Amino acid sequence: MKWIYCFIAGALEITWAVTMKMSDGFTLLIPSIITGIGYIASAVFLSIALKQLPLGTAYAMWTGMGIVGTTLLGIFLFHEKLTVPQVICVILIVVGIAGLKILAKE
Repeated sequence: MKWIYCFIAGALEITWAVTMKMSDGFTLLIPSIITGIGYIASAVFLSIALKQLPLGTAYAMWTGMGIVGTTLLGIFLFHEKLTVPQVICVILIVVGIAGLKILAKE
């Protein structure tokens, strides 16, 4: 369950970051509310995961998921562009997340 909580925290981080962009500087009510709820819920699920996971591993996975998820949604939802070096860096983040999960001492 600890990894599921960490995954949920990461998904919620992506949610609040994307809805923050959609809130247009907190000028739109619904995206602003979703941002706040997502932010709090993400922190709650991360704190639950941290009860059983090492801080460095859990935090790296949480932020890594956020980086990869927001990057992909930025491309698809907001038509943001990535250069080849940026794509390589995102791939390295994914490899790092996978490595942390594989090497985590349970």
